[in-house]
Amino acid sequence: MTMSIRDLFSSKKEEPPANPAMVELGREYANAKRHGDRKTVRRIARQFAEQSNGDTDAASFEHGKSGYEAIPPGYSKPRRGRRR
Repeated sequence: MTMSIRDLFSSKKEEPPANPAMVELGREYANAKRHGDRKTVRRIARQFAEQSNGDTDAASFEHGKSGYEAIPPGYSKPRRGRRR
């Protein structure tokens, strides 16, 4: 099997995550974290601890979390109480 230059530098080498439910949980976690919803972050962390079983679930959760965090925010956070 020969590899071309295109295959060497291709970013489409990622395999689909093993557990889609954990990916969605990771996305929800990253979303709550971005918006400062501590109650939801704690609830999702508890839910992940109860439901996860092994490295595959952790990798799927991290895949969903990093996928959401890679998206830049649509707006800048307001500066409240800070000197400029």
